[in-house]
Amino acid sequence: MTPLDRSALKVDYFLLSVDEPCCGGCLQANPLSCIEVFATQPFTVTGDMLRLRGRLQPLFEDPAGWIYRLVDAFDLRPASPPSHQSIGRRAFLASSAALGLAACVPGRFAGYRDDASEAPQWQPSTTSPTIDMHSHAGRVIVSRDPLVGANRPFVPLSEPMRAGGMNVICLAIVTDTTVTHVSSDRKRFEAWRTPQPGELYALGKTEFARAHALVAREKMRVVTTAASLQAQAFSGPCAIIAAEGGDFLEGNINALDEAFTQHQLRHLQLTHYRVNELGDIQTEPPVHGGLTDFGADVIRRCNRLGIVVDVAHGTYALVKRAASTSTKPLVLSHTALSTHPGARSRLISPDHARAIADTGGVIGVWPSSGTFSDIHAMAEGVKRMADVVGVEHVGLGSDMLGFISPPVFRSYEQLPSLASALLSAGFTQNDVTQILGANYLRVFTESVG
Repeated sequence: MTPLDRSALKVDYFLLSVDEPCCGGCLQANPLSCIEVFATQPFTVTGDMLRLRGRLQPLFEDPAGWIYRLVDAFDLRPASPPSHQSIGRRAFLASSAALGLAACVPGRFAGYRDDASEAPQWQPSTTSPTIDMHSHAGRVIVSRDPLVGANRPFVPLSEPMRAGGMNVICLAIVTDTTVTHVSSDRKRFEAWRTPQPGELYALGKTEFARAHALVAREKMRVVTTAASLQAQAFSGPCAIIAAEGGDFLEGNINALDEAFTQHQLRHLQLTHYRVNELGDIQTEPPVHGGLTDFGADVIRRCNRLGIVVDVAHGTYALVKRAASTSTKPLVLSHTALSTHPGARSRLISPDHARAIADTGGVIGVWPSSGTFSDIHAMAEGVKRMADVVGVEHVGLGSDMLGFISPPVFRSYEQLPSLASALLSAGFTQNDVTQILGANYLRVFTESVG
């Protein structure tokens, strides 16, 4: 048992490894020697041998390199004094074999699904493309490490899209990376310094250039109108250029016109992880009381130019004023529903969701492992959102490669599995077509033309 936080006394997330490393910097290099574990209850950190039961999942393009995850894990050991026997290589391999056998035998443990034989089969639409409303796939974002920056290597994008049947992604740059970092509790990003004048505008130009370089490298197409999207979506992977946060504007609305004409921006999320000139964010105390006057001007300019307005990360107060300002449907690209979200939660309440739906807009459900235990739980989360706002107002916002912790949907190769999980949750084939693209296409058409 290898906790990632070596000082923790109890953990519900850890690695099951062949041999205990001497420190956090000496984790097993071979991914076959480690299983990532998400437990149902915290485990006391000891050197004892573990006997676990859960659901074994293969991982795809995991940022940390692991290829197996055990979810909903719980302790099978009897409630007796521990033996204090350290787990060795032979014991680990024996336990790994048992886990693999359990994962291959139908009905072996609670919650097991024989997906290959039981899951409904998705029938992709031949007329309505699949669209991810929010993605950083391909590793499009400039690194927060100043020694790497824009030299961060890309990872494959078009091939996973083809393999899973994802036609179009909203490829989102981020323009606050140089002034934000991971919080001390490693649960979110936060601003840690004030940017220099011109810094985030320059970062925006770098990020837009990087997005176009990724698209060219992957032999994808940038779509800028509804007509070009419909015409090209089925002939190969496509991208809609998006920006997560209007920080690059630095309060200058003319920079929005420049992004539209020079960088082909067609989807703008107003805020991200710093309280900027456009409004307040969910994860920090309010400063402006919601959307600012400049933020309202930006929305009106987006409506005129033909840019989708995305209010993800914005407070409920921001969303309400945005809804009264915009003449086009709003998007909230990546979140999930909660009856009572916490004070700084990225989740949204039913009223928050309805404010988007009332504009004719779409809410993207994300695959956060902090919200959902697996892809089936995510599908149920989509169902809960649809029950509140209607299926015509729900979409997919994967936030691909944008999470601190690995999500439950981490590669476009998993799209058929997600679609099948949605069918298992009670959606029809037509519902799934709407959720996986048609709903966003409607908003894109109304907003961009």
